[in-house]
Amino acid sequence: MLKLAFLLVGPEAFRARWYVLAILGGLIMALAALLAIDAVDGVTAVTQETMGGVFVVNGVLALLGVLGGGAESRLRNLTLAKAAGLIVLGGLILGFPFRTDIALVVLFSLTFALDGAGRITTANLVRFSGWRMTVAIGIAELLVAVLILTDWPLPDNRDIPFCISLLMALTGWLLVRVSLMFRTLESEAAILLLPIFGGRGWYDNAPVLIDTGEVVTVENPMVVHVWTPVGSAYEPERRLLVDRYIAAVDGNGVISTGHSALEMLPDVYISHYPANEVERSGRDFIQSLRGTADNDLPGRFLPSYAYERDWWCPADAHVELRNFNPRRLRAFWIGYRQDSTYNLTNRNCSVVVAAALDAALEGALESRNPWLRLVRLLINPDLWLAAMIRHRAASMTWTPGMVLDYARTMARIVDRRELAWGQRLLRFLRRIRPHQASSSKAHTT
Repeated sequence: MLKLAFLLVGPEAFRARWYVLAILGGLIMALAALLAIDAVDGVTAVTQETMGGVFVVNGVLALLGVLGGGAESRLRNLTLAKAAGLIVLGGLILGFPFRTDIALVVLFSLTFALDGAGRITTANLVRFSGWRMTVAIGIAELLVAVLILTDWPLPDNRDIPFCISLLMALTGWLLVRVSLMFRTLESEAAILLLPIFGGRGWYDNAPVLIDTGEVVTVENPMVVHVWTPVGSAYEPERRLLVDRYIAAVDGNGVISTGHSALEMLPDVYISHYPANEVERSGRDFIQSLRGTADNDLPGRFLPSYAYERDWWCPADAHVELRNFNPRRLRAFWIGYRQDSTYNLTNRNCSVVVAAALDAALEGALESRNPWLRLVRLLINPDLWLAAMIRHRAASMTWTPGMVLDYARTMARIVDRRELAWGQRLLRFLRRIRPHQASSSKAHTT
């Protein structure tokens, strides 16, 4: 989450004051240590209540956005679920309206267990670079989940403070690492070139730009086109979630993984495709998931959306973004297209679209008050959702379904398509006022 926030605000605002981030990270780690050992009376209660309050407030704001008509109709149910989840989780942390320590312990334990099991499974399946470290992290998460459910080595009443302190310590350590990296980052280099983004090699083509002082203007929107697996398969056999995010099987038993592309008229169209069409059965598909060099294929870059629409079929969904840097997008694409190698899990159509999206959005939320912007981003539930999608992709790969969700979420963040919380509240009050007036009139009559 922090990495994504720094990406959107841009490194320029923090490079000169890297030491502030280092000090802040050190303070957070110190607070985490105090919380873990309960060295100061009230630290545990204040930290827990603050975290619970953040969840509840953001859940209420998301709910006001739905009631005020701020959410798109197709995303209404998802937004309602997100709001309900945030409010329930915040209520559990706060112990309101009743104490539910056991439920909260189970929730934290289940979260660690599911994340750890997911890391281990996908790392063993995909075998990307550094997969053994991912497996080790997954095993550590499973151990933490077991320890949370037992009375050893910590008593039950210390489980939740331990989880919160662990998250805070990791956050503080990341801040210290990022601050030291900002200290040595050249002004021309993209933040995506930092080691914290470099695990899978997806940002090796991040741009290095010399600032010419030229004002960058956006003449045409950046459009993400997505063909979901279920939408691009012929008479697909429906499988809940799997055919939306991973693959769909058509009536002939052929697996479709969908497709992603990114367009910025008049001169950028990013669409990576195998040079030769590959039809995979179930066994072949599992084998091709390995992100190793033996699964590399010759690739090609398709020329335009019109070509793909006529040659194949129209995309299921389109997401427009208008607040981005066209120069960074062009520079990334020039670097990426020097190598046409295609790999189903490590260098596919969705990987390049997600990487290009990140490259173009660097500094999109640059501000005269970068610290305030950073805080506002960190309490934005959409940033949490985008970070969660990136986390899932990093442990497996980018798929068209993930790219679609990520592009929609980033569009809400950078283009501010959702109203500010104050505007949501006013819209909500205006909506309920006519109902109150009509009720009052009916009662008087």
